[in-house]
Amino acid sequence: MNTPHRDVQDTNVSSCPTRQPDFLVSQRQAERAVGHVLWLSAIAMLTEIVAGHLTGSMALLADGWHMATHVAAMGISAFAYMYMRRHAGQAHYSFGPGKVSYLAAYSSSLLLAGVALAMLYEAASRLQAPHVIHYDEALAVAVLGLVVNLLSAWLLHGHDHDHDHDHDHDGDEQAHGHADQNLRAAYIHVVADAITSVAAIVALIAGKWAGMAWLDPVMAALGGVLILRWAWRLAGESAGVLLDRQIDSHLMHDIHACLARHGVRALDLHLWLLAPGRHALLLTLAGAPELDADRLRHELGAMATLAHVTLDVVSREVSSVAPQQSL
Repeated sequence: MNTPHRDVQDTNVSSCPTRQPDFLVSQRQAERAVGHVLWLSAIAMLTEIVAGHLTGSMALLADGWHMATHVAAMGISAFAYMYMRRHAGQAHYSFGPGKVSYLAAYSSSLLLAGVALAMLYEAASRLQAPHVIHYDEALAVAVLGLVVNLLSAWLLHGHDHDHDHDHDHDGDEQAHGHADQNLRAAYIHVVADAITSVAAIVALIAGKWAGMAWLDPVMAALGGVLILRWAWRLAGESAGVLLDRQIDSHLMHDIHACLARHGVRALDLHLWLLAPGRHALLLTLAGAPELDADRLRHELGAMATLAHVTLDVVSREVSSVAPQQSL
């Protein structure tokens, strides 16, 4: 019934090479940025834990172990970049290892959610049974944490901005599913911690000079709710890519506009992400006598983010008998 599936790459090598199973843009800058933040966080963590043991400060110890969760998050991101780089181009990945980035982001979202729930539990406990707060030590810890996280956020944001310009922008979705979710997850971790540090500084100042000790757990709870919301959103976006969620974006509208210009209609269309900024398209069309298939292939292949396109054209007679179905 149907003509054999023809890959756009077979006839348009210049726009869609047949041998590029990884479909990855360069991620070396992002990998270096995450590596720098990993070492910075690890040094801060060890400094706080050692100082906490030497001085007997529970505030330093608590913040040191809290910093350990961010070291773990940066470790996940760094491992994902290393894994993608080492396995790029290997034939046993049908579309390359690009989705490891989203798997790492999903794992980081679970870690973020765990931190947020722990913050909410601790805040509720301290509201019921207030602890004595050593304000001077706690303020020093909060300021140190804020400096480390602001520096980390600056490192990640600069490379995230450069990385986004390596591939084409696609409306508002570029900041979500089309962006490097692994780098975004790392960035959310340090920004979330920076916000909690600011909240802690405000609460500690209010507690020390205005006697508002209750504000410390309240600010911690608000920070936990905010982080939990970010974690939920990051998990949903990453899971959608891992499950090959159909993309509804400006790219989809461009594809339909291209088909309309050629006077054909789609019987079956699937558009999904392979890697940050790289899409795959599976398209079955109801052909027409006036269809210039080569020109259509060229226009689809020229769309910058379409890294892999499979095109199947069936006659109008066949398409009117039974709709195309995915097998």
